[in-house]
Amino acid sequence: MFCLVETKIAILKTLLGHAICNLARSGILGCIVLSILPISIPAAGQISPGPLSRAHESINGMTACSNCHEVSAGKPVFKCLSCHAEIAWRIVAQKGLHAAYKIQPGSNSECANCHPEHNGEDSSLTRWDVHNFDHEKTGYKLDGKHSGLLCSRCHNPERISEKERLTIKVKDLGKTFLGVSPACSNCHEDQHQGRLGSDCLQCHNFSKWSEIDIRAFDHSLAHYPLTGLHLKVPCQQCHTPGPDKLPRYIRIPFRNCNDCHADPHRGGFSQTCQSCHGTSGWGRTLGSELNRTVDHSKTKFPLLGKHGDVECVRCHAGGDFKKRLAFQKCTDCHQSDPHGGQFAKRPGGIECSNCHSAEGFKPSTFRLKEHATTGYPLQGKHATLECAQCHHPNGKHAIYAMKFRYCTDCHADPHAGQFAATPHLNRCEDCHNLQRFVPATFGLRRHNETRFPLTGSHVAVPCTDCHKESENLKPKATARYRWQGLACQFCHADPHEGRFNEFMHRSGPNGTKLDCEACHSTETWEELSRYDHSKTIFPLTGVHKSAKCADCHKSSNSNAGIIHADFKRAPARCEACHADVHGQQFAKFGSTACGSCHDTTRWSPSLFDHNKGSVFALQGAHRTASCGSCHKLTRLVGGKQVLFYKPTPAACAACHKPGTLEKSRASVN
Repeated sequence: MFCLVETKIAILKTLLGHAICNLARSGILGCIVLSILPISIPAAGQISPGPLSRAHESINGMTACSNCHEVSAGKPVFKCLSCHAEIAWRIVAQKGLHAAYKIQPGSNSECANCHPEHNGEDSSLTRWDVHNFDHEKTGYKLDGKHSGLLCSRCHNPERISEKERLTIKVKDLGKTFLGVSPACSNCHEDQHQGRLGSDCLQCHNFSKWSEIDIRAFDHSLAHYPLTGLHLKVPCQQCHTPGPDKLPRYIRIPFRNCNDCHADPHRGGFSQTCQSCHGTSGWGRTLGSELNRTVDHSKTKFPLLGKHGDVECVRCHAGGDFKKRLAFQKCTDCHQSDPHGGQFAKRPGGIECSNCHSAEGFKPSTFRLKEHATTGYPLQGKHATLECAQCHHPNGKHAIYAMKFRYCTDCHADPHAGQFAATPHLNRCEDCHNLQRFVPATFGLRRHNETRFPLTGSHVAVPCTDCHKESENLKPKATARYRWQGLACQFCHADPHEGRFNEFMHRSGPNGTKLDCEACHSTETWEELSRYDHSKTIFPLTGVHKSAKCADCHKSSNSNAGIIHADFKRAPARCEACHADVHGQQFAKFGSTACGSCHDTTRWSPSLFDHNKGSVFALQGAHRTASCGSCHKLTRLVGGKQVLFYKPTPAACAACHKPGTLEKSRASVN
C-alpha cells in the first residue's frame, strides 16, 4: 500500500509542486486519503502551475507534462536538453554561451535559472540583462570597434550559414543568437579576394583596419622572406597598386636586388649586389655581408676598431673606389681640430693618436700616467676623478688647458668667504688635503690657538654641533665658522629663561662677562661649584649642603625638570619643604615652626629645652631618661600613628606605680 502511495505522491509533486506533496506526506492519514483518490486527473486548470509560453504551446495540456518533467520524489527533474539538442551538443563541445555556465552532463535543472516557464502565454522565455551582458562568456570577446556595435549587426539571419540553420529549431531566425560564425569574412568583405588566406587577424586588429601590424604577419611563409632592414620597410613600398588599383601581393619581381634598388656604383662592379652586401645594411657595417666578401685588411689601410663601422661612402665619396686616398695621419681625414688648438704646443701637436685610438674617441688613452707629464700631476682624490669632472664635456668648446695654481681655480668656496681674509686667504690646503675633504686637518691643537679654545666637554663635541648650516650666509647656506661673540648663549639656549641675568652680567677676573660660567663650567653642566649659595637669602648649612637642587627648586611641571624651575621662588621656611610629622600638635596659626626644636645639622636629638619650653622641668634622673619612656601617647593622623607629647602625666605615681598611668590619663582627659 505504501509503495502505491509513494508513486501517487511523486506524480502529484511533479504537477502541483512541493507544498501539496509535503502536505500529503505529513502523516498516515494523508497517505490513506491519497490511496483512495481516483486515478483519473481533473481538469488542467485546477492543478497546473500556469499556462506555457507560446513557444511551448504545442505541448500544453495535462497529458504532456512528462515531455518536460520526469516523475521524481526528490528535486524537480527537467528534460530541456532532450528536446533542445542544438544547445545540448554545444554544451558537450564546450562551445558558446551555454558552455560557460558549467552545466553538468545530463543535468537540466540549471536551464530554469534563465528560462522560466508557466508564466503565461505572452511571457518571455529568456531572462537576462542584454545591456550588461559579458560577451566574452560566449567564447568571443568584443574588442575595439566591435564593443560598440548593436547586437543585430552580427546576430541576424543573414549571418547564419545554411549548415548552422539545420541545427536551430527556432523558426524565426531573427530571435536566436545561435549560428553566427566568429570568422571575419562572415561580416566583412575580403578586400584581398582570398589571396592572403582567411585569417584577417594575422595583419589587422579590431581597433583600426588601416593599422596593419606587420609583425603579426609571418612573411617567412611567403616566397620572399623578409630579413635585415627589409623588416623595417613599409608594406606599401613593395606592395604597390596594380592595374586594378589594389595593392599587389603576388607576382612582384624580387629575384634580383635591382628589381627594386638602383645601382649606386653605376656598373663599376661586375659582381651581383649580394656578393658584397646583405640585407643587414647597404654600407660597410659590423657583421654585414660586405665584411665577409671585401677584405679591407689586404689594402694599405686595414679597417680597425670604429673604422670597421664606417660606411664606405664616408671615405669613398660618390662610390668611387678607385680614387687614391691619404690616410697616414688622422688629420688626413679628420681635418677639423675639435679642441681648438689647445694641444698645438704639445709634443706631437694636434695628432689625434696622441690621446685616442681607432677603438673609439672615448675613453681617451690619455690617462693618469700621461697626466703626470703635465704641469698638474693627479694625486690623492684627484687621481680617481673622471676627466669630465674637470674638463667639462662641451663638444669643441671643452677646455683642457686650465688654471690650477689655487684650489679655488676649480673649486667654489664652500665657506661663503669666511676664510677669505688673513691668515687663510681661502687657501684650502690650510685645512684640507688631496686625500679627502672631510674630515679637515684642522684639529684640536689648532682650535686651541683660536679665540675659543676647546676645554672640558667641548673637546668631545662633534664639529657640526657648533658649526651648523646658516641660512644667513651668502651666496648659499653653509656651515658657520665665525661669530661676532663667543658667549654661551650663541650656541646654548637659556634654560632658566633669564632668571639669572643678574649673575650672568657680572664681570669675571679678566673683565669679561661671566655669562653661564657664573654657575657652570665646560667640564659638566651639573657641576655648580662656582655658584655661591651663601650670597643668597638662604645660605646652605648642615645637611642642606648635601641636598640636591631639585629637592628645593621644583618646576611647576613635574616632567619639565629642574632647568625650568623658578629658583627665586624656592621656600625659605622648613615647613614649606618638610611635612609636619607631629600632626599639627605644635602648630600656631596653622603653621609649625620646625626651627624651635631642630636645626639643619641634625633632626634628632631635638634642640627642645624641656626646662623652658614645658611645665615639667627635667631634674635628676629625669635628665637622662629617654623621651619615649614618658611620651607614649599616640593618635591616628592621616592614616599614621603619631606620637603626641601632650597630655603627658606629671605625677610621679602615674609613671612609677604599676596600673596608675591609665587612671591618671583618664582623669586628665
